Amino acid sequence: MTVHDDITSVQRSLDDLYRSLGRLEHQLGSGGLEMRRVRLDADHLRESVALLREAAATPDASRRPDLVTISDTPYDLSLWTDSDDEGLGARDRRAP
Repeated sequence: MTVHDDITSVQRSLDDLYRSLGRLEHQLGSGGLEMRRVRLDADHLRESVALLREAAATPDASRRPDLVTISDTPYDLSLWTDSDDEGLGARDRRAP
């Protein structure tokens, strides 16, 4: 199966879930906290599947982050003159 087929299968399962939730709401009522939570979770799943469908539709090259070249030359030491050593404090002061 392709990714598109898998996403379509998940979408069909979500549609079945929505139909089942509708029947449960009819029997139990929609005012309970539990039913609202289940409905909200189902809505989140539907949104997530829509995002997956969009991500699968875009080519892989467009999802790759741009590479950043980092120079091998050392940093200028003057950048660190006023900095604190992590966990130790400033160089001219005593740590607590």
